[in-house]
Amino acid sequence: MSFELIQKVNNAQKKAQVVDVRSGDTVRVTQKIKEGNKERLQTFEGVVIRCDRKNSVTSRITVRRISSGVGVEKSYLLHSPLVEKVVVIKRGKVRRNYLSFLRDRAGKSARLTGKNFDKSINDIRDEKAEAEAERMKAEKAAEAEAKAAAKAAEQAELDKKAAEVEAAHAANES
Repeated sequence: MSFELIQKVNNAQKKAQVVDVRSGDTVRVTQKIKEGNKERLQTFEGVVIRCDRKNSVTSRITVRRISSGVGVEKSYLLHSPLVEKVVVIKRGKVRRNYLSFLRDRAGKSARLTGKNFDKSINDIRDEKAEAEAERMKAEKAAEAEAKAAAKAAEQAELDKKAAEVEAAHAANES
């Protein structure tokens, strides 16, 4: 009974479709970042050096890139609501799942041989994510509109005060 309940909860959190990502792929991962009350999207592009539990709700990829001469690795849960999208840019020809040997290499020796692949694997639509993006866009537009209205009201107030001051100066001079 409890296992069925756990499966039900896991399946509810699982995304309908995820991109078929393999070790050796060069991917661009877009992730939601929350900073205070603001939310933004951050992209991270690099080589997938590890894929874990592909068919599970806890499927994970580890992406590595060199940034300013320092190797940076990030792990992403593919079914996480914070991972907006994963785009496969290039598919590398590899014969193993865990590419830990790339950590010791730099420059040209860290390159992987390219392989032709069907780019239509990136055409995965997530209606929830699209609706969320539209909602965020509408929220930002409403916020900007409210800010512009407040600024216009403040400017009108300042113009009114300036007109009163000018009228007072004109009355004093005459």
